[in-house]
Amino acid sequence: MDLWGMYLFHLITFALLEVILAGRDCLVAGDSCSSDETCSPRLRTLRQCVAGNGSMKLGPGARSQCANAVSALLSSPLNGCQCKRGMKKEKNCLSIYWSLHQSFIHGLNLVESYPYETVHRDYDYVRLASITADSDVGMTTVNRCLDAAKACNVDDVCQKLRTEYVSACIKPTAKSGLCNRPKCNKALRRFFDRVPADYTHELLFCPCTDTACAERRRQTIVPSCSYESAEKPNCITQIKICNTDYVCRSRLAQFQYDCEPSEISANGCKQGNYGACLLAYTGLIGSTITPNYIDNSTSSVAPWCSCSVSWSQREDCDHFLGSFTTNICLQNALMTFGSESNQQPTVSQASMPSPGSSSRETRSTTSPQETIETMRNILDTIIPTQALGNELLVGQSTLPSNSFPISASPPSLMLQAALCLLLLLFHLLNNGH
Repeated sequence: MDLWGMYLFHLITFALLEVILAGRDCLVAGDSCSSDETCSPRLRTLRQCVAGNGSMKLGPGARSQCANAVSALLSSPLNGCQCKRGMKKEKNCLSIYWSLHQSFIHGLNLVESYPYETVHRDYDYVRLASITADSDVGMTTVNRCLDAAKACNVDDVCQKLRTEYVSACIKPTAKSGLCNRPKCNKALRRFFDRVPADYTHELLFCPCTDTACAERRRQTIVPSCSYESAEKPNCITQIKICNTDYVCRSRLAQFQYDCEPSEISANGCKQGNYGACLLAYTGLIGSTITPNYIDNSTSSVAPWCSCSVSWSQREDCDHFLGSFTTNICLQNALMTFGSESNQQPTVSQASMPSPGSSSRETRSTTSPQETIETMRNILDTIIPTQALGNELLVGQSTLPSNSFPISASPPSLMLQAALCLLLLLFHLLNNGH
């Protein structure tokens, strides 16, 4: 296969992966379940369990009914569905996800990481390879924070959304004279969800050596409007408010998963990925637990809340606050991002050649069989197995008789068809060149 054929194959591959991932979208799964005469009543039952803890709306046999509903839905398209951060109808998508993953249905909670699709990057640290304008190429970067601002200003999307949130956060309302905090936070979430992390991370995590730089960095998210108040609220109260909002709850779950510290991990992170941790951190900005630098003299970060009046929940409160202030994974991610300004990203996979690449360029040495095996490995991580689909929460070894056959689920059929089509296209392209 020549360079152009390989490029075409990659395009087809990513297009098919998009189709495959679409089959795991909770909005699509929810529509599929609602239109199924067996799945739909089970979903309604489960939502009643979630809304009223089962007993109030379902009577004495509530626990059994809730357990049966969960068990049956585990083999429906809802099991394993995910959402995209910042997607349209994100709240609707997350509401479908959490209907099956509520942690407060005693004994019925599923062990999951978080509802968002994993963002795969070719390198671990997310930052710009070069953040200066073309005229600055070759010059030593003196101030990465200023360079980050300059890079954002020359990118249309970054410049537009940054201007929008700054304007929303500094403009006083006519009635109170204060800023519109909900509007400010909405604009902040839009900025961090839609602007590539290469830009947002450089703006937020750039290293500073003096207090003036550190204060400008702290002011990046306009703290006076986005979260500050006369007194710090209690962290437990803020967590409870967060958990009532599907987006905030999901962002917190992502942060707790991707920034989970580990004493035995080489880099301090259980998941081993600094980039994912920083991405999860920025996902919290604009929520009731927005984190930021605590002052302009250190690089310590924390949400605007306190544990001083937590009483019986002091231990839980300290644990939450410590996930920012004493989290070795987050601290290492911040420190490493700031200290490796001269290290170029290491690409873990061969870059896709452009259509105009010269035929004299080095060609991929990957054999057709190796490529097929690679694709099988990728798809194996995406396509749910029947064994996984049959896992139950209530200790049963088999699904009830009214569960949905996995072999008949639309996403599974689509995944199988996509895999077959992908392998067929690769075979044709390989033989045709």
